[in-house]
Amino acid sequence: MKEALSLPSASRAWLAEKLVESLEFDVDEALQARWTTEAKKRRDEIRSGAVQPIPGEEALARVRQLLE
Repeated sequence: MKEALSLPSASRAWLAEKLVESLEFDVDEALQARWTTEAKKRRDEIRSGAVQPIPGEEALARVRQLLE
């Protein structure tokens, strides 16, 4: 651990990425399929012009305002 923390930032980032990639995750295939369908639906709505995307900062500001 001490040795890993002494590495330069770029090396630590690379190592962290590889460690995360090595983890095994239980994936709920049905849930993954639903999220994929939803993502494609939203993509298509934006591409067709049915929905206008807004910048992330604006979206966060709106959420903060609603929470106040």
